[in-house]
Amino acid sequence: MEVGVFLSRSHIESAGHTCELRDAGEFQSPADVANLVSQNPPFEGALAIHLFRAGRLLLDIQVPFGVIFGGTDINEDVKVEQKRAVMEQVLLKARFAVAFTDKLKEEAALSLVSQSSKIYVQPQGFKTEVSKKFCWTEFLRSSGVEREHVDELRVFLLVCGLRRVKDPLYLLEVFSEWHCENLLNILVIIGPKIDPVLTVEVEAVIKRTAGVFLAQERSQQELHAAMKRCFAVVNSSVSEGMSAAILEAMDLGVPVLARDIPGNAAVVQHEITGLLYSSPQEFVHQSQRLLSDRELRERVVTNGKCYVEEHHSLKQERETYQRLVDTLH
Repeated sequence: MEVGVFLSRSHIESAGHTCELRDAGEFQSPADVANLVSQNPPFEGALAIHLFRAGRLLLDIQVPFGVIFGGTDINEDVKVEQKRAVMEQVLLKARFAVAFTDKLKEEAALSLVSQSSKIYVQPQGFKTEVSKKFCWTEFLRSSGVEREHVDELRVFLLVCGLRRVKDPLYLLEVFSEWHCENLLNILVIIGPKIDPVLTVEVEAVIKRTAGVFLAQERSQQELHAAMKRCFAVVNSSVSEGMSAAILEAMDLGVPVLARDIPGNAAVVQHEITGLLYSSPQEFVHQSQRLLSDRELRERVVTNGKCYVEEHHSLKQERETYQRLVDTLH
């Protein structure tokens, strides 16, 4: 069986299928995808991640397909009537859909034509791997941090692609004020520069904002090494399906400070597996608690690690996707 896949191939290929991984941005229209899957030998199925951005490209294909909700499709795109209508067509035609959380499934069932019987809930599985060659001092120096004794710093790491939905500017002003009160507290933003306009804006703001730095994108292993060395991993997104960075931080034994939105609250239980905040001021308050309360820090780290081991198994994720892909033929 040959399957066109719009996400990681590993689970599907481990079941003996041949996969072709493509970025939805490569295609101009559904006709382009229809041409791809009808080539010789023909594809037998397709799998798309994001109900609108990728799913709409599958409407003209003659092979069965499944979809995986990305998060912004159900949380944001559904508010636009034209997009919602397209997503309903995709969901009606799909053999199955996957939501990362029960909450996302509920939102989809409420917002779109009722197809809840074909929506399966499967939390993301993942694996962390830390680079052995990573140098913390070099990482901070290359990000613009000039302090001589970097081990004294308390580095808050905001892991996010530079796009609007991640809201990378949300905390900057208040964090900078806090940094000026205590120069050891710094914020480093790291992630791919996805939105060129926002990237220019972020770079300009950071240049004039004390205590905030922008790191160059790193490999996954180097990113995990940086996460493991930081004081806390931060999420400031307006919308999330399920943040991989939050799960990775928990697995690495690093505290998480996440914006209180449904996608984050589905993973982070406040004061149990991490800390939630609903304003920049509350972010500083929760950060101060994390700095002063060792018991709280140890509790959220321990519980976070246990949570991901119990609920985000790669083995369970692999079995789910292999079973669902088998329904495509």
